Amino acid sequence: MSEKVCNHHESKWRKFTPRLLSALFISAFIILLIVLLVWVILQPKKPIFILQDATIFELNVSAPNIISTTLQITVFSSNPNSRIGIYYDKMDVYAAYHDQQITYFTAIPPVYQGNKDVNVWSPFVYGNTVPVAPYNGITLSQDKANGAVFMVIKLNGRVRWKVGTFVSGRYHLHVSCPAYIPLGSSKNNGISIGNAVKYELSQSCSVGV
Repeated sequence: MSEKVCNHHESKWRKFTPRLLSALFISAFIILLIVLLVWVILQPKKPIFILQDATIFELNVSAPNIISTTLQITVFSSNPNSRIGIYYDKMDVYAAYHDQQITYFTAIPPVYQGNKDVNVWSPFVYGNTVPVAPYNGITLSQDKANGAVFMVIKLNGRVRWKVGTFVSGRYHLHVSCPAYIPLGSSKNNGISIGNAVKYELSQSCSVGV
């Protein structure tokens, strides 16, 4: 192949490349603009979570830095959107006390939540002889003696939004549910269920996406 032919092809490629890049850029911009307009028109809202109750099977301090916990919680999740569905691809729940995790992660099975739909989850959350900061073990013993324990039930996971046939990428979901449990309180002694006690809470949870 002669040098003239090579130069001719190279010149054509140099002219074609900017056009190709411009076309790709314009196409990507149009797609993003359409997605943004659809998102703004639909005005997606975060799912709503409510911690309905907590059943305490075990909440013991065996040493200043060792806590054992077994409880079952009931969480309501509702989708307030009228045109958007939610895929809960991954959800883990655990209990925290004074900003420290005191149970293992419990996985909630993946589920699709349609528009205006409601899901109810009742997972067991537990942690046997979990090491904690010594002051947390002491504080928990004091709280139990005083008749009330405040912990936070947390749900972390990944969700996708479904609009028609379009499904978004994955987004992180962070849910925090305050659980004020009045152990032995005269106002609410709970309901005895075998060797456990069930406490009605009906606490709204904060949701971050």
